Formats: sequence, C-alpha cells, structure tokens
Amino acid sequence: MLGSGTAYAAAPPAAAGAPEECTSARGAVVAVDFGAFGGSVVRGCDTTPTTGYELLKAGGFRTTGTGHDGDAFICRIGHTSAPDGKAYPTPDREKCVDTPSADAYWSYWVAARGAKDWRYSDLGAMGRKLKPGDVDAWVFGATEIGGAGGKPSFTPDQVRAGLGADEIRVRAAGAWSRGQLVDGERVEIAPDTPSHLLTTEAAYTIAATVGTGSALDRVTAYLRAGTTAYAYPRGGGEAPDPEAAARLALLAEITGKDPADFGGHDLTGDLRAAVCPAPVPGSPRPGCRTEGDFRHAGSTEAQALAVLALVRAEVTPPEAAVARLTRLECADGGHGSLLHPPGKRCDGEPRATALIALALEAAGGYDGALAETVGHLRDQQRPDGSLPGYTGGTGAADVTTTALAAQALRAVGDRARADRAVAWLARQQFPLGGFSSDEMALDPHLFPTSAAALAGADTDLGSLVAKVIPPDPEEPGPGEPGGPGEPGDGDGKRPDLKKGVAYLTHSERLLRGRYYAVPGTRRADFGLTIDGAFALAATGHDDNKLRGVVDFLDRGGRDGENRTLHDWTRAGTERPSGGSIGKAALLAQVVGRDPRKFGGRDLIAALDEAVCPAAAETDGCAAAGNYRNAESVFGQSLGVIAQVRAGEREAAAKPAGYLLSLQKDSGAWPSVLPATDPNDQDVDSTAMAAMALDLVGGAEADAAVQRALAWLAGRQLSDGGFPGAAGNSVNSAALAVQGLSLDAPAHRAKIAKARTFLAERQNPDGGFTINKGGQPGSDVRASTQAVGGTTGISFAVLKRSLAGTSPQPDPGPGTDGKPPVIVTPGDSSGGSTGGAGTSGGPGVQGGGGRLASTGTNALTFAGIAVALLVAGAGAIVVVRRRGAGRRR
Repeated sequence: MLGSGTAYAAAPPAAAGAPEECTSARGAVVAVDFGAFGGSVVRGCDTTPTTGYELLKAGGFRTTGTGHDGDAFICRIGHTSAPDGKAYPTPDREKCVDTPSADAYWSYWVAARGAKDWRYSDLGAMGRKLKPGDVDAWVFGATEIGGAGGKPSFTPDQVRAGLGADEIRVRAAGAWSRGQLVDGERVEIAPDTPSHLLTTEAAYTIAATVGTGSALDRVTAYLRAGTTAYAYPRGGGEAPDPEAAARLALLAEITGKDPADFGGHDLTGDLRAAVCPAPVPGSPRPGCRTEGDFRHAGSTEAQALAVLALVRAEVTPPEAAVARLTRLECADGGHGSLLHPPGKRCDGEPRATALIALALEAAGGYDGALAETVGHLRDQQRPDGSLPGYTGGTGAADVTTTALAAQALRAVGDRARADRAVAWLARQQFPLGGFSSDEMALDPHLFPTSAAALAGADTDLGSLVAKVIPPDPEEPGPGEPGGPGEPGDGDGKRPDLKKGVAYLTHSERLLRGRYYAVPGTRRADFGLTIDGAFALAATGHDDNKLRGVVDFLDRGGRDGENRTLHDWTRAGTERPSGGSIGKAALLAQVVGRDPRKFGGRDLIAALDEAVCPAAAETDGCAAAGNYRNAESVFGQSLGVIAQVRAGEREAAAKPAGYLLSLQKDSGAWPSVLPATDPNDQDVDSTAMAAMALDLVGGAEADAAVQRALAWLAGRQLSDGGFPGAAGNSVNSAALAVQGLSLDAPAHRAKIAKARTFLAERQNPDGGFTINKGGQPGSDVRASTQAVGGTTGISFAVLKRSLAGTSPQPDPGPGTDGKPPVIVTPGDSSGGSTGGAGTSGGPGVQGGGGRLASTGTNALTFAGIAVALLVAGAGAIVVVRRRGAGRRR
C-alpha cells in the first residue's frame, strides 16, 4: 500500500480550469450534485485529466476520506459553491470513520465521450483513468449493489464541456412562438389578417419545443380548416400552391396525420401530379418554366419543400423534380432563392443551398450533387459558426441561414460544424426566447425563431416528429412563468423539487421502495402510491425509485397484508372501481407500460366495461357515462384521460360527455358524484376535469376548459393559495398550477404566485404541509401533489421513460423499509451499518454484498492484505514446526 501511495503521489499535478475551458476533445468535466444538502449541481474542469480523483481536485473540490479506507474512499466533498461553502455530509451527520452506509454516501458515475447515459463506477476515482471528453458525476444518497439506484438526475450532455451558454433555449423559443398566436390558433400580420405561412412556422416550432398537446392541436386544426384557402388559391380543381401544400403535408407528417387526407385534400397526390413535364414547343404550360418544376413554384424553397414533403410521405417524387434542384447552382457555387430557368444568372444564397441539401439528403441517390451543396455551406461558414445571408457576404451574419445550415450539416453527419452554428445561434437568442433576422436586428420574428428552434432541438422538417416533451423539472416549460428569460412574475420562489423527491422516496415513507402505507398499518395505500409515482415521473429526479414502484404494481407485488394493486382497483370483479382502474391505467401509460396488461389485467377493457349505460344506484352508477363506482369528478376525469390516451375515443365519448354535463354555469365542477349539492364547486376537481377535456378536444370541450380556467384564476387567494377541503390548501394550489398551465401565457402571474405559495409551505425535510396555518409538519399526500403539480405538466400528457433504469432490489417484507444489508469487503461488520451478511441472506449476492469503493479499487489492497496474511501464517507454521521438532 505504501508503494501504491507513492505512485499516486508521483502523478503530475492536474491542470485546473473553468468548465468552459474544457471541450469535447480537451479535458474532462466533473459535476457534483449538492441537491441533498439544499444546493445545486457544481461543475469543474481538468484540462489535462489523469484520474477521477485528480479531476475533483482540479475542479476546485475538496475531499475527505474515511479512517477505515483513507483517501481512497470519498466520504465528504466540499466546494466554495456548495451551501455555505461547506463540505458534505457534515461531521455531525457522518463521522467518516468507517465506510458510510449504502443509503447515504457519495456514489460515483461516469460517462465516456459521446455517451448519453451514466454508468455506475465500481472501479473508484483513483483507479479511473480519464480520456478527453469524459464526464464524471457524484451524487449523495442511496445506491444499491451495482448502482441499481441513485443515478444522477441530470444527463451527461447537461454538464458536458462546451454546453451551457452554447445551447439554444428551445423551450423559451417555443414559449415565445406560442405568444405570437391569436386565440391560441393563428398568427396575424395585422388585426383580422391571418398568415397561414407564419402559422405553419409557429406549428413547427411548437412541435419541436412544446410537443404534442392542446397548443399544437389547436394550431393544426386551424390550418386543416384553412387548407383550401391556403393551398388551393386557384380552386380545388387546379394545381395547388406547391409551397403551401408542402408545408401542410409536412405538418401532417409531423403530427401523425395523413397528408393524403388533410383538410379534404390529397396534398401529396396533388403535388406529385403538379410536376411539370418536358416543355412542348408552341404549347406552353402555365406555371411551368422547365421540366421538373412544381407548377407555380417560383422559389427554391417551394421546390425543395415539395420534394421533402413527398419523400416524408413515402411518395417517390418524379426524378425530374429532384434533378431540378441539382441544376440551380450559380456561378459562385451556391444556389439562388429564385427558381430561374436553366442558364439564367443567379446569386448564391446559403439559405437556399441549405434547403436543397436537406431535400437531396432525404431523397437520396444524388451523392455528388449533395457533396457539392454541403461543401458550399462549409465554405461559407465563418470561424464563429455563423453564415452570411448571401454567398461571400461580409456583413451581419444571418440567423435563418445559419439555423438551416446547422440542420443540413447535422443531417449529413457533420455535427462539429453544426454544433458551432448552434453555439453562435444561442448567443443571438433574446431573453424571452425569440430570434431576429440577423445579428444586428433588434426585433424577433417567427421565421428565424422557428429555424433556430429546430436546429436547437436537433431536428429538421425532414425528421421532426411531434411527441410528448415534459418540461425540465428545474426550469419552467414553454409559456410558463419563470421560464428562461422571463422577467417579472416568473422570478418568484419555486419549491425545491429535488428535496421534495428525496422526502417522498425516503425509506421511512416509501416502504421497501415500493409503496406508501396507510398510517399505523402495513397496508398499502395504492392510490397514494400512484400519486407518488406521478410526482416522480413529472420531475425525473429518481427514475430508479419510480421503476421500483411501477414494477411492484405491475408484477403483482404484495403489501404487508398480502394485497395487490387489483385488490384496490377491483378490476375483473363484480364491483370495479372505475376511478381506480383509470388511475392505474394512466400510470402504465405515463411510464410506457401497456395498460392492457398491467398488473395482469387489461385495464382499458375494464374501463370500457365499467361505463354505466344508465343511472343505477345499486350498481354504482350516478348516471349514464359515469364509470361504475367512480364517486368523484377526479376519478371520472382519470378514466377519461386513460381511455383517450389508449386511443379509445369512441368508448370515452359517453364518459367525456357526462363529465362535460357536470360543469356548472360558473365554470367549476363539483367534487362528489352524484352531484346533488348546488354549492359544491371544487378547485381540485375543476383542474382535473380541465386536463381531461383539454385532451378530449373539440369546440365544446375547449370552451369548457376556458371557462374552467377563468373560474380557477378567480379563486386564487391574495397569498397565491387556493381554497380546498383543507382550507388554504397545498393540494389545491398544486392542481391549480397544472390546470392554469393549460394556457400558461394567459395565467403567467397567477401560476408564479401559486408556486411561491407552495415554496413557502415546503419544510426543511423537503415535504410539504397540508395547508397554510394548519398543523405543522410534512404530509405525504400533500407532498406528492405539490411536487408533481409544481411542474405544471398535465396528467393528460405526462410521460417519463424508464429506459436506462434497472430492476430495484427488494429488501423483502420483513425489513420494514430498511435498505438491504451491504457488506464491505474485508469487514464483516458491514462498515457503519452493522450486521454480518451470509450467503443467501437479505441484500447479499454471491455470499456478500459490496458497497462500491469511490476511491482506489479496494480489491487491490484486499489482495495485498490476503497475501501478507498467508505469508505470515506460513511463517508461523514453520516456526511452530521447528519448535515442536526440538521438543521431540
């Protein structure tokens, strides 16, 4: 061991540097998460990295080892940017004498250059040899054997070198674009003068940055209704305007709709039929300049977008139409923006060149022309990553051109140049998220904002697919108060979601890491357990714990009274609980499991069967369309969401209609079913019903949602809270945030005020009180809703992938929620946890569990120690034998 220590002491000193001094090809970055102690993630850089241990030192962190293992085991980490500048855990919490317990230590995670996920390191920081571009992370908390839990809540990309200020704030761009919409559906260039062209740009931006949901649905519906006016200005029997038809066809593909049946038109079929044939002398064809043109296409953009739209719809474009793009090259090597006849002089514009590159790359088969086109883009890119508005331009760089060039370069695999372009774009973004036309302009516009947003989201019109995009739990989503660059109302306090998640996942509350119990019993509260899972899904701060809960419910796990999930849902019995079935089905959908076989039951079929044909009190039916035994608007709403998310819109029509019928003239919904109390107007239920109907969509549902939101906004108290069954209630405030976030731009100030109210109800342990002025202390039920509701994500679109997680070890029903016993090699006491492990015992794998060393690989020292012990034992035997011989 002395020799080993000498070797480490002789290592060259690390070169310290600020994080921005490290790049993907130079240096390594370390990120330490002080969230468990009320702090944030702190980054450090080592420009000439050697080991993970030296990376910590070079990054400005100070470490303390243990008396048991020395510096080899990282027991305590400090930094000037940590809370109060201290090292954690503090001595009053951890003495750092023995190896810390497995539920409270610094776990070590690593990611190689380009890796998208973390890998748990059992090698140790001193034994980890770093390469340029590597990233390390340290997280305090519980990590089971092999790193089965406790993975960092952030990704390697979020802390990697070269990021940060060089990233486009795509959600802010989406929020700004949504703010340009009139009535949430269209862009107007003047009062009562809509622009379908700009509305398509807004739709593309929303699809890339906000994702699926009511915002995109409303814009798409508006454009679909206006298809004839926009794309067929010459009449339905004439060829379409190629750019308009292409834009709508691309939107159809992006949103999962059929471009061959969009707004009553076959957009792709009409586009293909509109390709000009070879000209016949003396018989000019109106709208055609030469063979391959799309009729009436006057610009390169129209021609390229039409080709791209056909390729995306898997309709083979006529070869002449694609070849036409290759014949637009100007004398300077670029491509012009106007669709001139062949041979006519043109001036190169990198923007047109980038669009042609995207179209040629998508069509395939034109490698030579594509290489020349991309080569021109590379030639025009300036050292700072930007491109000019025209070939050889020396003036202000053009934002739209640079963004389209970034898309094209990334599409052909030139990520280095694309990243440089995106980094330049990030520096041009205005505080509220928009982009101007060039680096000197002062006003944001939709065209550059849309192009930059797609470049920042790593996509383009040839590959963009709208999907659910949950907002970052640490940063408000598009249109939400407090969003990037959002001044004023968005600057209020926000709950600490990491601390909230730590409270919810603590072993004293989440028994066995599987369920919450009814107080004073070992009986699982399955409804509360799913509420907790929703909160974990909304934040993404502990996907492994979420995996443990989901697996328990999905695989028939039993609580302390031998009950499973379906003892609660009663699915498959004569008295099913419709609301409970809907809640369980929704959880399956949120985490990507199949609700048709969740926990061994087809929950969607069970919901379909639970729809009441008529009122029947003895059968648990308040009215036709009510789910059986769903005795609240909350439960009814959950069932509607689950059915619609499963694609069962027809089956959900009656339940949704019943839900609509319950809305009062005020805009509110009651809480209890059947609704017999005229004074029952409930914030929680109104927010929940609004989320369900926002997903259902349609004119009637949309109008109901707007009335509901207006009522909710009017119920806010002066301190930001909302009245509920428990007074000025945390539950109600959190649900109101989710409801009002359905139209966040219109309710920005009220959402911010409600979040401040929630932050003021959070306790030092991370949990939340039930209400303002009530009994002190944290409550699990209030905390699940506060944590999830703060994000503003509707249950109707909530989604969290469990990819990259692993099954969580179950300590068993007899452990009362305590973590498994983990034994440190060479120490039968198990470090500071106490207790010895035996083969096959709880928490032991292969004869003994192991807490991974976070310093030098302890097995090396253990091997040396064993060798010394064997040698010593051998010497003793020899001496004893010699003594015995003398005695004989």
